[in-house]
Formats: sequence, C-alpha cells, structure tokens
Amino acid sequence: MTKRISLTQYLVEQQRQHGHIPAQLRLLIEVVARACKRISISVNKGALGDVLGTAGSENVQGEVQKKLDIIANEVLIEANEWGGALAAMASEEMEGIYVVPNRYPQGEYLLLFDPLDGSSNIDVNVSIGTIFSVLKKPDGHEGVSESDFLQAGKQQVAAGYCVYGPQTTLVLTVGDGVAMFTLDREQGSWVLTQDGVQIPEDTKEFAINMSNMRHWAPPMKRYIDECLAGKSGPRGKDFNMRWIASMVADVHRILTRGGVFMYPWDQREPDKAGKLRLMYEANPMSFLIEQAGGAATNTQQRMLDVTPDKLHQRVSVVLGSKNEVDRVTAYHQAGG
Repeated sequence: MTKRISLTQYLVEQQRQHGHIPAQLRLLIEVVARACKRISISVNKGALGDVLGTAGSENVQGEVQKKLDIIANEVLIEANEWGGALAAMASEEMEGIYVVPNRYPQGEYLLLFDPLDGSSNIDVNVSIGTIFSVLKKPDGHEGVSESDFLQAGKQQVAAGYCVYGPQTTLVLTVGDGVAMFTLDREQGSWVLTQDGVQIPEDTKEFAINMSNMRHWAPPMKRYIDECLAGKSGPRGKDFNMRWIASMVADVHRILTRGGVFMYPWDQREPDKAGKLRLMYEANPMSFLIEQAGGAATNTQQRMLDVTPDKLHQRVSVVLGSKNEVDRVTAYHQAGG
C-alpha cells in the first residue's frame, strides 16, 4: 500500500530537510488550507446552505458581490487573524488592508487573497476557487502599511490556490516546485496526489474570451488569428480553445496538461492595463506557473518583475506553456 503524505508532513519535510520554509510560514499555510476546507463545505452545500445568489452589495472593484464572496472573505480573515504569523491581510473584496488586531500577536508575513475567484460561476455549479499569496513584511519599521504590500511578485515566499470542483484540490508552491493535494473528505485531510508538477513547453490549446476579440490590440488579434488558421496557417497545426471564465479552473487545466491562458488589454477601458488583479490573481498564479516550468508576462515583461504601485492594480495576463507565452509576448513587444 502506497504511503499517503499529508500536507502537514509535506510542509514539515520542506522545513526540516530542504530549509525552504520557517515554522511560522508552515503554520500560516496550514491555516489557509484549513480555511479552504471550510469554504469548500459552503460551496458544496450550494442552495441547501442558502449561499447562492447575490448579497446586494458591491466590492471595491464595483462588482456585485455574491453571498459566497462575503462568506469566503470572512472565513479567511477569521481563520488567519489570531495565529501569530501575520502582520496584515489584503483581499480583492476589501478596499484597504486588514491589520491584525492588537489583541492578537503580530507576525512577519503578509497574506493576500482572492477569496472566491470565478464567483460568476457559483450559481451554475462550475468550478471556482480561492487564490492566495504570501509576502514577507519589509524590515526596518514598526507597524504595517499598504506600501508594505507593494512588492514585486518575485518576492513571494509562497502562493497557491484551491479549486472547488469534482474534487477539492489545493495547489501550492513554496519556491521549490509545485505540489497538488486532494481533500480526503472522509478523513478531513489534504493528501499529496502530485509533486513536481511540470507544464509542457509546447501546446495546441489556448484559453481566452473570444467574444472580446474586436476590442483587442493588433498583436493579440494576430496571435489568435494564427491559431485559428490551423494546419493551413503559419503555425502549421490545429489548436483547441477552452474558456471557463474562472481563472482558477483555467490555470488548473494548464498546470495539469499544458496550454496558454490570456486575459489581455482591450479598448473598452483603454486606461486600464487589463482586468485581472496583479496582487491577488496574476502574481500568485505566475509564481505557480514559473515553478512548474511555464512562463507568465503582462504582454511586455515577466509578470513577477512588475512592481505594483497600488493594492488593486490591474494587468494584462499571458501565462502557461513557455513557448506560446514567449510568442505572444514577442508579438506585443514588436508592436504587432
């Protein structure tokens, strides 16, 4: 019988044998994982738990909040505020940072999260997920401020997501490759089901919202036109398109079998660099993708080199199989 490795054992081995993570970070990741289990239970209950539908409010992005958006946000805050590992948190659903209250000990880490990515899919029972990113609080000053969070993605010490699908899967990196854990509901534990995840460099599959094509910049149109031309076109091969409209689900497919995911700038909101959030979505996903041998850019430069200037900054995103990401990026860098 194959020995089952739990998330706790995996993290302890990363700490003891490889020296990748200190004890405080290990505990923080375990708390986030436990919070994801609680969110998974709420997601799975659906209409039975009265969690479907909108909450009648908007988040800082001006987006209508679902009931589960608010529930997931509260679960993550309540689970993490008292553990002693964190100085502060930031969420896609909150305008400012959440500083750990004085009644609890403050740690040295900063946690950022999208509590429920793809929430437009909640009511139609399509896979959604939670994305998280961990930074080290800069040294040299007391307290914590929003500026402490404005670090380039390459400064992340851990990142991951949990996808609530047919199985509930936790995908994690602490800077030493990517591991996947499946939730064993009977035991209530996360079990390692894949380690050393690798994305193939080449692919015949892309993910993008084709309905926006008329709004894209010429380099993006050129790339997609070439894919659609198939074997008779300049690429000399046929491509498949997949689009779930849940970044967690689309990225999970790419980590599992390859592909390229794109959410580009478009002319409807020309002053915005893109739609996805750098700190809560693009950075953690880019860290995972790179750790699995893929690539991620904002169409002009490596995503993890982008220095944020605000907490809710938006970016264009191209990530996945390295050779396709490089091609899309090169078209944009050349201006077409």
